[in-house]
Amino acid sequence: MFEVVAVLALKFFAEEQCDLVIWETGLGGRLDATNIVTPVVSIITNIAFDHTEWLGDTLPKIAAEKAGIIKPGVPVITAETNPEALKEIQENAREKNARLKIIPEGLAGTLGLSLLGEHQKRNAAVAVAVVEELQDLIPVGAEPIRNGLAKVSWPGRLQLIQRDGQKILLDGAHNVAGAETLRDALKMDFAGIRPVFIFGALADKNWPEISRILAPLAAKVFTVPVASERTLAAARLAAAFCAAKANLPAVAVSQFAEALTACKDEPFVVVTGSLYLVGEALEQLGFCPAEGGERGLNDWKAMKTCDKTLAS
Repeated sequence: MFEVVAVLALKFFAEEQCDLVIWETGLGGRLDATNIVTPVVSIITNIAFDHTEWLGDTLPKIAAEKAGIIKPGVPVITAETNPEALKEIQENAREKNARLKIIPEGLAGTLGLSLLGEHQKRNAAVAVAVVEELQDLIPVGAEPIRNGLAKVSWPGRLQLIQRDGQKILLDGAHNVAGAETLRDALKMDFAGIRPVFIFGALADKNWPEISRILAPLAAKVFTVPVASERTLAAARLAAAFCAAKANLPAVAVSQFAEALTACKDEPFVVVTGSLYLVGEALEQLGFCPAEGGERGLNDWKAMKTCDKTLAS
């Protein structure tokens, strides 16, 4: 199905005569259907453990698959800093005679970005580098870049919602790297606050390790099923959180709405674990319409929710 949708997308973009298309890899890169495209610039944000059953069980193996998008003579931009992963990208770029730009870590803090989290600053630095690389193709001045960074909104990615005196943080931390990033953001931007978590995950993710990372941060956890055939049972998630932290109250409930009601008097709630869950939360909180989502493209029999603004 992914290959068919990729072809339909390319046909549509051609018919619309797009000036620029942001063409995201589905899984990995080297063997992905999207890799038939020769871009004007290739982007590798960072390398983390995900989809290891297909991409490999080490960062160098995964990096080699990601670096498979690099094309001869096409510039490459990355924010990857892990030496082993970066080596694979550098070697692939050298073999393809593709100029490689590595975003320095210190640059990210100077951008005036509206989004929370150091990782979003790094991603924004990559975006700015891409815009600068494409100045000859699509010129963009410094002021529009500054304004864009100051006003940018990304639903479901450390998105903070405030309602009736309550703070709700939504983040699709669906893998180990995402959980570590969420942990770091909570420690930096919400230091000293111990939130209540609403957590749901897919069974094919590394949920035991994600639970271990997030459990020490939580005052209490409500685990819920995710609106997908691939969901993990809430009871198993609750057991994982209890195993990860002694005496942590972890309650399995039947649906997200039940967990949200149970948290109505909590000052700070974090909804995380799956982008499917975040999409459902956005709908129920009134920040996304129920109709018109893309879930059917990702999961044949799942409920209708609004994943339109989220990408996994």
